[in-house]
Amino acid sequence: MTGRWRVVARRNIWHLLLIPLCLVWVYPFVWMVSAAFKTPREMLIGGLSLMPNDATLENFRRAWTTAKFGTYTANTITFSIAVVILVLLVASTAGYALARPGLPGKKILVGILIATMFIPHGYTIIPTFVLVNGIGLGNGLLGAALAQAGPALVVPVLLFMGFFSGIPKELEEAARMDGAGYLRTYWRVMLPLAKPVLGTVALMNFIGAWNAFFIPLVFTLGNPDLRTLGVGMYGFYGQDTTDWTGLAAAACISVIPVVVVFLFLQRTFVEGIAGAVKS
Repeated sequence: MTGRWRVVARRNIWHLLLIPLCLVWVYPFVWMVSAAFKTPREMLIGGLSLMPNDATLENFRRAWTTAKFGTYTANTITFSIAVVILVLLVASTAGYALARPGLPGKKILVGILIATMFIPHGYTIIPTFVLVNGIGLGNGLLGAALAQAGPALVVPVLLFMGFFSGIPKELEEAARMDGAGYLRTYWRVMLPLAKPVLGTVALMNFIGAWNAFFIPLVFTLGNPDLRTLGVGMYGFYGQDTTDWTGLAAAACISVIPVVVVFLFLQRTFVEGIAGAVKS
């Protein structure tokens, strides 16, 4: 066997070994989609089969109307977009400021930022709730978005700081010689260059906000109509029974927007991660 055929044979063997692993990996997701089209009786007696005998859309109708997932989807879109806008605005400006050389106390600020990464969200929920309530945003999606965006800022700030640190100072100096001030240099020159990081941070925080449970639960306890999809999922669990097929249909409704956003931003996400690793 020649060297070329030996390489091809070795690659095919690895593929044959990895295919069962991939099937095991995607099986729960495929089973969830399959269960969403089954009747409750078929799901309970059908075991692990993937093909529904009598496919039905009743579970999706029940999840969308009876369980109010239409309302929860609109709430989740509003909540996730608000979180992404807040994180991009604050993280990009903070990262730009921290990337400038000669900033007093820069190392201390970065150290404090990194230290906050290790504080569990559950320990800070009470002061966060009191603070957001104090500014009049309690029991609202904007208040929940503020509470969600705050702890999510550390990694985006470090990503922006690393990216802006790698841009030559001559570019800023040229902009200032043309009469651009600090904010105009940031907005018109530096921010457009950071598109890969913007896409990465937007995608990471959109997925995080879309799947969030704890903070939306706390901030919508007084107004159930403002629940997000993650919190609304809990409504399928009753005291004595659980609507498993309705839960599977609701999970499918929740996953579709995230998959669409990921497919739309996947190229930017990969470029941003690659740039962050180089930095």
